[in-house]
Amino acid sequence: MKDFLAISDYATEELQDLLDLAVKLKKEYFDGGNPPLAKGKAMAMIFQKPSLRTRVSFDMVMRHLGGDALYLSPAEIGLGKRESVSDVARVLSGYVHIIMARVFAHEHVLELGKWASVPVINGLSDFSHPCQAMADALTIQEKFGSLKGLNVTYVGDGNNVAASLMHICARLGANFTIANPKGYDMPTEAITLGRQLAAESGSSITLTNDPHEAVRGAQAIYTDTWTSMGQEEETEKRLQVFPPYQVNANLVAEAEKDVIVLHCLPAHRGEELTDAVADGPHSLIFPQAHNRLHAQKAIVARLLGLA
Repeated sequence: MKDFLAISDYATEELQDLLDLAVKLKKEYFDGGNPPLAKGKAMAMIFQKPSLRTRVSFDMVMRHLGGDALYLSPAEIGLGKRESVSDVARVLSGYVHIIMARVFAHEHVLELGKWASVPVINGLSDFSHPCQAMADALTIQEKFGSLKGLNVTYVGDGNNVAASLMHICARLGANFTIANPKGYDMPTEAITLGRQLAAESGSSITLTNDPHEAVRGAQAIYTDTWTSMGQEEETEKRLQVFPPYQVNANLVAEAEKDVIVLHCLPAHRGEELTDAVADGPHSLIFPQAHNRLHAQKAIVARLLGLA
């Protein structure tokens, strides 16, 4: 593994290996702390979009492993504007040991991976959010022991989070269903790839516009904000379209009795998710957020050859 750019780049065995390593490192941390595997190592964190979880979790990954993390704001780099992506990649490769980038265009992380001589991690792009998917899978695995044969339902906008969740479910053998309003589908490219991965693992991909149909038999219900960063001009329109896709107590009651509710955060409470569900007995949204740290620690350790 040179880079970590998209879930579909990795085989089932590689993804499960990362999850097993995350479990090991998480236990090790809570048993007394991780050894300083990354002592003397530094990570450059490139941000075009702000984020609480991405910034803090990656910073703490390096601290837990004994290394350093450097935050680079949009004003400091101007990725692809003030300076070409290829130049940024080659400059940083001479300063740090690994690069994490949270960007708008997926092409930017692909280009960073192409030109950097150190590993590159996709901290989020408009096409995918693979680190979030790893935390999602870790959370589901901790609850049920495995993803194989589980029914995972995503309710809401067919965005980058949904795409990566679909791909990791397909890779690890979970049946994935998405319920979204008409016109807010995942990109055709993401769906086609998901179906290919599902065919290989023996799982299924189901697309529907009916959230009630989608959650029947589900062991996990996932939702995300109705309006992602960069779509702010669509907010009022989306607020008119998406209310039937709210994850509330009535919708959760239609799923399996042991269903878990997930959300990548930040949540717009009262929109895609009610307080009663977010803070209720089915919710694992905060353990899921904390698992960003542990999943990413495994990714960093593996990319740097530390574990």
